[in-house]
Amino acid sequence: MHRRTLAGLAVLPLVATARHAAAQLAAFPSRSVRLIVPYPPGGGVDVATRIIAEPLTQLLGQQVVVENRSGAAGAIGIEAMANAPPDGHTLCMVAPGPITVGPHLRPHPYDPFALAHVARLVGAPLILVVRRDLPAADIPALVQLVRAQAEGVRFASGGPGTGTHMTGELFALRAGGKMLHVPYRGAAPALTDLVAGQVDLYFSDSSALPFVRQGQLRALAVTTRERWAGLPEVPALAETLDGFDIANWNGVSAPPGTPASVVARLAEVFRAGLADPTVAPRLEAAGFENSFLAGASLAEFIRAESGVWAEVIRTAGIRLG
Repeated sequence: MHRRTLAGLAVLPLVATARHAAAQLAAFPSRSVRLIVPYPPGGGVDVATRIIAEPLTQLLGQQVVVENRSGAAGAIGIEAMANAPPDGHTLCMVAPGPITVGPHLRPHPYDPFALAHVARLVGAPLILVVRRDLPAADIPALVQLVRAQAEGVRFASGGPGTGTHMTGELFALRAGGKMLHVPYRGAAPALTDLVAGQVDLYFSDSSALPFVRQGQLRALAVTTRERWAGLPEVPALAETLDGFDIANWNGVSAPPGTPASVVARLAEVFRAGLADPTVAPRLEAAGFENSFLAGASLAEFIRAESGVWAEVIRTAGIRLG
């Protein structure tokens, strides 16, 4: 009898925890959900977020409000999310820069591994775009230009420590030269200056596609190992620089301590949002592919990619001045 009593007492905390989790999930969401975009309006992350967010209001039964909070290469928006109550009502779209790259270069106001990562949503290669009159028609010619003009080739980025910054530094390293880094606060201003000829090249997300299609910029390559269906005529960088393989991705994260039941519910809602028949064709037209990943597989992916960028930064000796 005494053993049965002890066993029963041991089960009580588990039952209480399960009931508490069920109550939290039943109460979620109890008000509108804020979805922060840590970059300026008009960039690829902003475009993808607004497409994906449209069906979420109906799926959650509460209004989903998209809010742009740019600055510090995405860190300001993520910090705002990380400091919000961990109840699932404040989320943030994330990208490699502030999650797997930037924290290796300078202190960040959040721990990327402590965030409650909900899901990786979309992915795409970065597109190496150049100003129309750059005297390099292909990657071999661009490599020669970079080698011949030490820091004379100006490459834009979405900010210091972003994925676009690191990809530019990696390209210069693999090309055997050095380029001058010109940081911006996101894709939109970087592309504006590239079109105007103020910089020479940019490793852009899909927000460069309209400029390429209108002839305002030239696309020389994509950064994934294989050619991309969105620009099938454009070669992969790996065709010239063997092994070059960088993919861009965007996902959604919640504050540290968000209940696992709420994180799982959000992951399923975002999965359903991506499957909405009105969403997929619009994402494809904007240059994105569904790359949904959640749970333990997502955590493993983030740690692995963080390790890759840490090694690139160490090998290249990259420092933020």
